[in-house]
Amino acid sequence: MFRFGPALDRLWVLGQMGAARLSFMRMPDVGFWKLCGSGTGEGFTPIPNTAVWAILATWPDEATARTRVENEAVYRRWRNKAKESWTLYMAPTSARGAWSGVSPFMAEGDAGDGPVAALTRATVKPSVLAKFWGRVPNIEDVIGDNPDVAFKIGIGEVPWLHQVTFSIWPDVGSMNSFARESGPHAEAIRAVREGAWFKEELYARFRLLGETGSWGGESPLRNLERIAA
Repeated sequence: MFRFGPALDRLWVLGQMGAARLSFMRMPDVGFWKLCGSGTGEGFTPIPNTAVWAILATWPDEATARTRVENEAVYRRWRNKAKESWTLYMAPTSARGAWSGVSPFMAEGDAGDGPVAALTRATVKPSVLAKFWGRVPNIEDVIGDNPDVAFKIGIGEVPWLHQVTFSIWPDVGSMNSFARESGPHAEAIRAVREGAWFKEELYARFRLLGETGSWGGESPLRNLERIAA
């Protein structure tokens, strides 16, 4: 995750949506990768946020991931331009569905009893965009009021059409409770299923391995300690 400040830096990273692709195409070891923007607030809006951007990439192992993220020129450029950045290292424990026609995450092990991250990605059908975005504000309010969510953000490859939600929870039980409880989130899931709103969708869970940097001036993972307390 990268947060940019002045307008010139925001214009720079917008240009990187094309230029950085060349770097990743030539990068050793990298598997699946995506460059993403975000919405205003915590990302769950159709209005683009020109300050917050993200890189998602898969690697053969954690050591390789840390080496490449630390040393590859494209990552160094983004960190140098950004006023703040945060990198989270994770291992997938389950995944179903597809992203751009492929299955990007190879599940290994299980989530165990510790913190878990959840990622959902969908391509929204153009014919239901208004219905989809009409549901999102209510969902954002509900997840924002949930005391168990340690971190959440909405990002995407293409505004309005390609959406990714990412959240961190203290354990699988608290995450499942939110997903299944009645309210706007459950209602939206039913609407998606009944109306076939998505052309493509992916659901994945991850075990947390480590982090570098900060977000909002501190580590988002500190919220897990506050929840536990």
